[in-house]
Amino acid sequence: MNNAYEIVKEIRTYAKENNVPIMLDDGIEFLTKYIVENKINTVLEIGTAIGYSAIMMALANPNLTVTTIERDEKRYLEALKNIKKLNLENRITLIFNDALDVNIEGKYDLIFIDAAKAQSIKFFEKFERNLNPGGVIVTDNLEFHGLVKKKEEEIESRNLRALVRKVKEYINFLKANDRYQTEFLSIGDGISVSKKIENK
Repeated sequence: MNNAYEIVKEIRTYAKENNVPIMLDDGIEFLTKYIVENKINTVLEIGTAIGYSAIMMALANPNLTVTTIERDEKRYLEALKNIKKLNLENRITLIFNDALDVNIEGKYDLIFIDAAKAQSIKFFEKFERNLNPGGVIVTDNLEFHGLVKKKEEEIESRNLRALVRKVKEYINFLKANDRYQTEFLSIGDGISVSKKIENK
């Protein structure tokens, strides 16, 4: 574990060089701090990419276990390699599949949605049953590189416009969901923290 910092640096460099989206520094700082302060011990992550956030969460809390799902084979294999480098295989369980095709049995203190933006509502609705009482669902990229705050006509790409629309739909879905108390934070690329309201 002594060289954990060096390995994390290598992962970040790989992500930058290979255009793999990973959490921004202040986003990961917020997430790991939240995990420590709220004594989060079990996490379900939707969207592993190359394992950066799962690793950072596991390093922040030595009692933490993470189940994480990735559908891209190249990223899944890279994540597997990174997790092994840090000897975290016993604490991070990696599943290679589309999250919408996976049935998870366990219960988790925190569910972290960091995958295909167009599917966020589906992910939320599918996995909320896996949330422990008093648990939270955290979602990343709600500012979508600043595009969410732009007018639609200012975004040239039609595909990007459609994705931004989906992110806005998800934000509205969270705001309208009275079974959760959601806080929106302008940290990293925009983060939401949705806490389950008991008896709802």
